Amino acid sequence: MIILYWTIRLRPPEEICATIGGKYKGRFMIFGAHVIVYSKDAEADRAFFRDVLGFASVDAGHGWLIFALPPAEAAFHPAEANGTHELYLMCDDLKTEMLALGEKGVACSDVQEARWGSITRIRLPGGGQVGLYQPKHPMALALPLK
Repeated sequence: MIILYWTIRLRPPEEICATIGGKYKGRFMIFGAHVIVYSKDAEADRAFFRDVLGFASVDAGHGWLIFALPPAEAAFHPAEANGTHELYLMCDDLKTEMLALGEKGVACSDVQEARWGSITRIRLPGGGQVGLYQPKHPMALALPLK
């Protein structure tokens, strides 16, 4: 099963971005991240995230779904050029999650073992792919925001 640490709570703007007189008063002003996945068939990929992966969404208008995601981590890897980004979903039991996805008709790539985790890739209906992995590294998910 994909780990979903649902801690989403609607907070008033004054709690999220606590400012007094336009000055930052010691609170973390960034309250989230927005991930964009480009696709040749965005509607099919939206349906996949909604119907297969089970992510809740809001309709931003005209069927444009924006999905609630579990808390996230960011890692910066060295590369020859800027501009390439990847999306990986994390789970606590990769084999079990792959079996559950298989029961829904989702094909996963062979598992690759890396120092940082056991990884598979899921082909999206639009032709792209996202990673799914069981981390072996310490996770930053439980760290408090500074």
